[in-house]
Amino acid sequence: MANRKGIILAGGQGTRLHPITLGISKQLLPIYDKPMIYYPITVLMHSDIRDIAIITTPEDQAQFQRMLGDGSQWGINFTYLEQPSPDGLAQAYLLAEKFLDGAPSAMVLGDNIFFGHGLPELLGGANRRKTGGTVFGYRVADPERYGVIGFDDTGKVTSIIEKPKVPPSHYAVTGLYYLDGTAPERAKTIEKSARGELEITSLLETYLLEGKLNVEQMGRGYAWLDTGTHASLLDAGNFVRTLSERQGQQVGSPDEIAYDKEWISAQDLARRAEKFRKSNYGTYLQSLLAPSAHY
Repeated sequence: MANRKGIILAGGQGTRLHPITLGISKQLLPIYDKPMIYYPITVLMHSDIRDIAIITTPEDQAQFQRMLGDGSQWGINFTYLEQPSPDGLAQAYLLAEKFLDGAPSAMVLGDNIFFGHGLPELLGGANRRKTGGTVFGYRVADPERYGVIGFDDTGKVTSIIEKPKVPPSHYAVTGLYYLDGTAPERAKTIEKSARGELEITSLLETYLLEGKLNVEQMGRGYAWLDTGTHASLLDAGNFVRTLSERQGQQVGSPDEIAYDKEWISAQDLARRAEKFRKSNYGTYLQSLLAPSAHY
């Protein structure tokens, strides 16, 4: 079976962040010391996914290409796809159908940040499932803002409802979806919702109805941050800053992950460190080349 491919949905107009997104894509805004897009890229890299499609608006695509290039600096490959209009999250599978070419996929939303001890292992479990779909449930205080998972008395998933007025639980579906190769065909069968979008929950329901949807719960040891508002953008930056300064370790560094996985060499990392030598990020990359860096 084909290796799993990655999708990062980084389209949309970022209207909730106006006026700061009038001249730049939301996903290129900084989260403390790195662009927002770095964080979802690293989620896919943790799953050993090296072939990634980045879906952007037509007008923003050149910005992403200038920022990220072709991915070879991290030993991965980027394909850029256009989303002419934001018609719902499930639309991504229609846009990426040719890119996927029947392969299973992992899609992460470009404004979602995931962090937690054991995250690579959690993602690895989802990655190993070659059929059906896997999503992640995260407990939130305000589930009516999200797609919400309903459970029966035994803990079995019974429903996924988009922005319910009366939520069946406090568990929201995060912006990370591991789906098998049938996802594009399934996306073609769903109809637009009342708000005119191809809802990801409708796509997931097709798996649920066939008993092929797995839900993994992200417990207290994990953080899931959605950076769609001014306040949450600031909160995410402060969260990353706190972790970085207290632990002396990076959160969401594609360079570090690529080096750890031996997708790039020490010489490659040294060149990256030199490129960023005037920033703390460059200093950190340089420190990884020291023998005691991980102790």
